[in-house]
Amino acid sequence: MSAEITLFVNPAAGRGRGAHAAQPAAAALRSAGFHVRTVVGTDAGDALARLRTAVRGGTGAVVAVGGDGVVSLALQALAGTLVPLGVVAVGTGNDFARSLGLPVREPARAGRLAAEALKESRFREIDLGRAAGTWFATVLCSGFDSRVNDRGNRMRLPAGRFKYDLAMLAELAAFRPFPYRITLDDGPALETEATLVAVGNGPSYGGGMRICADAAPDDGLFDVVVVGDCSRTTLLTVFPRVYRGTHLGHPAVTVHRAAKVTLESPGLTAWADGEPVAPLPVTAACVPGAVRVLA
Repeated sequence: MSAEITLFVNPAAGRGRGAHAAQPAAAALRSAGFHVRTVVGTDAGDALARLRTAVRGGTGAVVAVGGDGVVSLALQALAGTLVPLGVVAVGTGNDFARSLGLPVREPARAGRLAAEALKESRFREIDLGRAAGTWFATVLCSGFDSRVNDRGNRMRLPAGRFKYDLAMLAELAAFRPFPYRITLDDGPALETEATLVAVGNGPSYGGGMRICADAAPDDGLFDVVVVGDCSRTTLLTVFPRVYRGTHLGHPAVTVHRAAKVTLESPGLTAWADGEPVAPLPVTAACVPGAVRVLA
């Protein structure tokens, strides 16, 4: 393995925590004897191009510093290769790190653990989802939650997470279930009215909302959670239970398991790892062992 490690940094992650976190993480890797090269980029496209160059050049590992967004970007370069991924989780959500039991907002400790895993060749192979040419690690969602993301991204003010709270209130005011056609593997299509459909490679999204609470990232299958047709009152009752994962026992919620899922519904966008993927219809496939993680 090459002694050169690529530190892939989102300086804006967690309102500036990314830039700060890169320093102790890099120090931990250097003290373990690794040469550290930092990749930032002027924007997402430039950063990904630089990272792909580093991967092709034979970097020994990539350590992503930031939140789920920078991890998602790193996956586009690492999926299907033998180059392992380490994570220094300092973003807003950090669902990927949480799902694997990695430190959150402890950059020095995360850097030390990544260095130890590299020294000992300690890797964990995990599955990834792939939809519309995009790799994802946590949850692909559509429906009420994706509409909130759509609306929030269109809002210029206010800044930060508060705009998504306002977007949620606006979507609640206009709330209605969506007509879905859901195909699991190669089975018959299920036509239903649903509030949202979440396809989980991992258990959580949105900073700890355990929408697919029982999903495991190394079993070769998605957990597909369908929140059915329910009233605004029921939605408000069920939604807080998502943080504990206890919503799965509600009669409006059904869970399926499949390696391939096709979602069809007019006017909806699929989001995965907190980023827009494509308008529906979208087919997501679970790819076993698609990436190595420093564990």
